[in-house]
Amino acid sequence: MTATNPNIIPANYQKELPLVEIIINEKPGEERVDFDIVFVGAGPASLAGAIKLAQLVKQENEKTGGRLGEIQIAVVEKANEVGQHILSGAIINCRAFRELFPDLKAEEFPFCGPVKGEKVLFLTKKKTIRLPTPPPMKNHGNFVASLCEVTRWLAQKAEELGVNIITGFPVKGLLVENNQVIGVRTSDSGKNRDGKPLENYQPSTDIAAKVVVLGEGSRGLLTLGFLKWQNIKSPNPQIYAQGVKEIWQTKTPLKEVVHTMGWPLPADVFGGSFMYPMSENLVALGIVVGLDYEDANLDPHYLLQEMKTHPFFRKYLEGGERLEWGAKTIPEGGYYSLPEKLSGNGVMIVGDSAGLVDVPSLKGIHYAMSSGILTAQTILEALKRNDFSVESLGWYDRAVKESFIIKDLWKRRNMRLTFKSGFYWGSVKASLMQISGGRLFGKRIEITADSQVPRSFSPPKSGYATFQPDGKLTFSKLDSVFKSGNATRDNIPSHLIVGENVPLEVAEFYSHVCPAGVYEVAEGKLHISPPNCIDCKATDVLAPRWTPREGGSGPRYKRM
Repeated sequence: MTATNPNIIPANYQKELPLVEIIINEKPGEERVDFDIVFVGAGPASLAGAIKLAQLVKQENEKTGGRLGEIQIAVVEKANEVGQHILSGAIINCRAFRELFPDLKAEEFPFCGPVKGEKVLFLTKKKTIRLPTPPPMKNHGNFVASLCEVTRWLAQKAEELGVNIITGFPVKGLLVENNQVIGVRTSDSGKNRDGKPLENYQPSTDIAAKVVVLGEGSRGLLTLGFLKWQNIKSPNPQIYAQGVKEIWQTKTPLKEVVHTMGWPLPADVFGGSFMYPMSENLVALGIVVGLDYEDANLDPHYLLQEMKTHPFFRKYLEGGERLEWGAKTIPEGGYYSLPEKLSGNGVMIVGDSAGLVDVPSLKGIHYAMSSGILTAQTILEALKRNDFSVESLGWYDRAVKESFIIKDLWKRRNMRLTFKSGFYWGSVKASLMQISGGRLFGKRIEITADSQVPRSFSPPKSGYATFQPDGKLTFSKLDSVFKSGNATRDNIPSHLIVGENVPLEVAEFYSHVCPAGVYEVAEGKLHISPPNCIDCKATDVLAPRWTPREGGSGPRYKRM
């Protein structure tokens, strides 16, 4: 590994998407498992879709004397238990919950409690300045929640309706025939580091279905593969942020929802931080960093540790205990980064996989669930017609376009993109867009994919260069991986596709991007520790490709 030009364009060192391994032109094998509808990923979008579809099928059979017959619905999840790979803020607009469960009261939903107060702060290194809450960020009527608990609750509701929840089965590819998706293939398990079968080896399983709904979350591999296979574009490329989060038991109660801007983020980096009360002495806090930053030294994990030393956060956290840690990517492109089509022959895309996130309001969960509900309504009609072609499933695209989801994203279509101009000028533009309902500066702002943004090394801040975690308030990456509950075998094969001849500077950049210490530079070489990976997908955006590994690998979140 030799030194090269310190100007780094990450895409130059990324492998191509392994399309031949994602789009599998084969019929399901003889030992296949058959369902009518398969949802991939047990997140809010898939679970809402499965619940709504089960409700609709039951209503249709009651109305028609059982004309549809028994419809087998499955949700396939890569974690050992629903919720173990789920991480979010999370403040929830319960609109979709009320639509799914109109007979339940808000206090019966799996929320920590309503938002009782909120504030937005601008931070300098030592000071706190309160700002007016921007209209999109006002949360009156919304609820603080643990998304882990929400998805576990939704899974239970789905099972009560007869939905099959299948955990511990990552999906690695779409089975296709004559341009029609006809099922999925799961990952095999029980191989050693060299890929050779162990005594507990289990081959992959083929699952046949009339419709496959992709609810994989941010940066879904099957979704990326399907869009490339079908050459489905978007006006702008999707861009992402990395969120790093912790759960703390505190001695000082937090009474209100807090969002911050400014320090410790540099002025030219988009992002912010949050702290939410989950119970009287339990808080969730984290930092979100746009992955279009230009400083190759920037390290989101370190920024979170530094953030906690601010007097505002320290007064709550000091003397408390960190219970859990995690990270994930968030699609941030908004309206202009949505795929031109969200459906195809036998396939549909929902939630974060589709990019249905509104960054100005910091919301995505109710959009995800509502998209799942729209898939269910579409699938019911397709079942009645026994037609699962793109023409039949295309009703979903029309329904999404006419929904409140797209109306919301359209109003704020450029607000995230204006911050390409820098934080201060971007804030001015975003405010004017809010006032004008999106009309001012409403023409599409063209952006570059995160992996195409040039990076260069600036001199590291003295604090970063000398960072030594104290083990009480601040922690190392490896200590944090332990707090994610990571259960990956040490001798598992690598699921990361690394480019050839990665230069030293690029390896150093990878080590900063990854919050889990998967990539390190030692003795002038790139060292990779795949078992550390918590599936946040940040390096899949900027560095080696992520692919599924055996079921149960990765984090085991409990409260996130």
